[in-house]
Amino acid sequence: GMPPWLKSVPFTRCEMRCEHEVGLEPTPPRTPGCEECLRLGTPWVHLRLCLACGHVGCCDSSPGRHATRHFHQTGDPVVASWEPGERWAWCYVDQAEVDVPAEAEPYLR
Repeated sequence: GMPPWLKSVPFTRCEMRCEHEVGLEPTPPRTPGCEECLRLGTPWVHLRLCLACGHVGCCDSSPGRHATRHFHQTGDPVVASWEPGERWAWCYVDQAEVDVPAEAEPYLR
């Protein structure tokens, strides 16, 4: 967890990173769309990129909810939006929005 002295430090928008982003090595997306939906022939709404392994999954508004399912199957903690122009990430462990690590920028759309 977070050291007690850090809890009282206000986070500014420019450093919204969580401990689960530390040590992640973002890799290129493995598929051009949701990996499972492409295989199953099912539709998706929005896409999320796993910052641990490059898995592309659909959002919770999509029928398959494959990004969240990937987290439950693998424990990979952080996804970034893989929608064009969007720059935000989500930590499933902390249930919080976090900043996109600079290392992941080249792989976003």
